Amino acid sequence: MSSAKPSILYIAFHYPPVLGSSGVHRTLAFTRYLNDQGWDVSVITASLKAYHNWSEEQLAFIPERVRVIRAFARDVSRHFSWRGKYPAVLALPDNWQSWVFGGLVSALLAFLKRRPDVIVSTYPIASAHAIAYLLHRITGVPWVADLRDPMAQVDYPTEPGRKRVFEWIERKIVKHCSFAVVTAPGAKILYQERFPGIDDEFWQIIPNGFDEEIFRAVKVPAHAATTTADPARPYTLLHSGIIYPYERDPSQLFAALSELKQEGARNISRLQLRLRATGHDQLYRPQIEQLDIADLVKLDPPIAYVQALEEMLSVDALLLLQADNCNYQIPAKAYEYIRADKPVLALTPVEGDTGKLLRDVGVADISPLDDKNQIKLALVKLLDKLDKKEFVPIDRSIIRQYSRQYQAARFEALLQGILSTDA
Repeated sequence: MSSAKPSILYIAFHYPPVLGSSGVHRTLAFTRYLNDQGWDVSVITASLKAYHNWSEEQLAFIPERVRVIRAFARDVSRHFSWRGKYPAVLALPDNWQSWVFGGLVSALLAFLKRRPDVIVSTYPIASAHAIAYLLHRITGVPWVADLRDPMAQVDYPTEPGRKRVFEWIERKIVKHCSFAVVTAPGAKILYQERFPGIDDEFWQIIPNGFDEEIFRAVKVPAHAATTTADPARPYTLLHSGIIYPYERDPSQLFAALSELKQEGARNISRLQLRLRATGHDQLYRPQIEQLDIADLVKLDPPIAYVQALEEMLSVDALLLLQADNCNYQIPAKAYEYIRADKPVLALTPVEGDTGKLLRDVGVADISPLDDKNQIKLALVKLLDKLDKKEFVPIDRSIIRQYSRQYQAARFEALLQGILSTDA
């Protein structure tokens, strides 16, 4: 170890003040925790021009002593395209290829002031791992890859060139990292099968979670919903965050709502499905209008993170969407829903990692995302549950186990193992 105070350099594209990425909060919580434990923390992230959406208010989340270095980065689809077109090679491994050069230069300049004891790179922007790999090869500083979810998958990326680059990065991670981190058991199993000769301890599971520090600062509005039999007040079912067309396809949910409306199902007119910040409103709005469910489904714009948490705590129930092609992933949203301690309708396979988590906690009714008839039954059951106030709160000791602070302590213990080995 280079000094009494350990030093860490994080390579993270998603860092405040970016909006629209739940992944930013994992990195934020981990860097905050390490900072509080006495680590010297620096973060190489992207210049604000690289972000599609950001808010100055989010800057307040960055801990005072965390050093944030914003490296040159641009989105090739917005900044280097001509009439919407650009050479595919400029988008390898992702649209922020320019960040590889900018991040590497900024990191090496930071090394001149202080050489870190460990480098951590974090997905889902693959360029972060490319920067960390190059830094590791140039400097020899130990490298840890926070993969979170698998990179190369059976049907992702769809572009052959990008997929080959993802697979190349995975091989470099396996060869050069001290260890790699995934967020769910299924992801570990997938990588163990892909790299059978690698020691089991190389793959560490550190789940996503909720940020208790931010939740404690959230004030639930005075008008927060309370489950009541008052027929004049609608029941609000909220999905908070991006709805990817393939991984979280809501088409069968929309069809189920349409049929329930046509059948005059009991209480269906009271339901208000709020889809907050789908990222694909232009795709879903025509579907909603065609099925004549615009009175039941509302598309709302993105809001700041604290406001989003306030909303989760204010509604009657929460919606989670996840297809079977994500069975080895657990979104951060699932843990935030657990912390919100509201009824959850989870449209996801019960055998997937997300389904198993929510089933074990006992917070959700679970139905497949692609089964309209099962979704209809689940919606009717949810409305009945809200009418009868049948939701049983989760034990607080169980909830605490899913905090990012709890997981960050485990992560630090792994990092300390690297430092003791390297000393």
